[in-house]
Amino acid sequence: MNPMAIQGMRERCAEQARRLQDRITEALAGISGSVFQEDVWSRPGGGGGRTRVILEGELFEKAGVNFSEVHGELPPEFARKLGEEAGRSQTPSEKSDDPADRQFYATGISLVLHPRSPRVPTVHANFRYLEKGDTWWFGGGADLTPYRLYTEDAVHFHRVWKLVCDRHDPAYHPRFKKWCDEYFYLAHRKETRGIGGIFFDYLSGDAERLFAFWKDAGEAFLEAYVPIVERRRGETFPPDEREWQLHRRGRYVEFNLVYDRGTVFGLKTAGRVESILMSLPPLVRWGYHADSMEAGKEDLSGPQAELLAVLKSPRDWV
Repeated sequence: MNPMAIQGMRERCAEQARRLQDRITEALAGISGSVFQEDVWSRPGGGGGRTRVILEGELFEKAGVNFSEVHGELPPEFARKLGEEAGRSQTPSEKSDDPADRQFYATGISLVLHPRSPRVPTVHANFRYLEKGDTWWFGGGADLTPYRLYTEDAVHFHRVWKLVCDRHDPAYHPRFKKWCDEYFYLAHRKETRGIGGIFFDYLSGDAERLFAFWKDAGEAFLEAYVPIVERRRGETFPPDEREWQLHRRGRYVEFNLVYDRGTVFGLKTAGRVESILMSLPPLVRWGYHADSMEAGKEDLSGPQAELLAVLKSPRDWV
């Protein structure tokens, strides 16, 4: 894109992310009966954002929906690393030490919802547009982390994303579903964080075509998630399911602090820490031999075992 086209794309992406934040928070407030707390913040060095959070709600124990639009100069080492990653799907930059190539712009929306009930899954979504030097790309996706596996919920979530992908390119879904399973993988645990969804990054080329897909995917989030919430929110559960949920939330924390690109990007670019770490659950538990919920027991049975089997070996749901 030429400079004028890039400026126009920045404005369109930022406006779309703002609108999407409004739409999602309005819908979540409506189904939960909770009010989002809003913080408008500025980033030293350039840009800022709006963070909206629910704390200790009846439905959502913690829910964060964050819009950001930031710009400035990347640290040389991080600029080089980001250039190398982008170069896997674009022309690699050879100017990582050039201050002009370290200039960046990023805008988008990121959300993580931690329900109180272990029958309602945690969900994450992110839709972003980035520039570094003279390169630009789109990224994003959504993934589901249940604590009790319901096949109909998994099928619904994946089917929505497949329909979105197929509207734009039939090759997208198999590629982005596989990418999601590989990205949200905790190598030290040898399991995925959840049951996947879609994940894409460094998409560059036909800007209008990619923007249309990026926008459509963001708009599909509520369709993918809200019906699952409505289906499960009224179910009762025994205390041991709450304990299991707190244990599995530990995996969520481990992934976000060790592997997550968004967390790394935010911290490396001097972003607002409270907004970056809003993805972490309010309560979490790390036990000893906690996979069995009982020290010394080697195997699980029932719903817990069914869930772990899928996390160890991702499944094609549609």
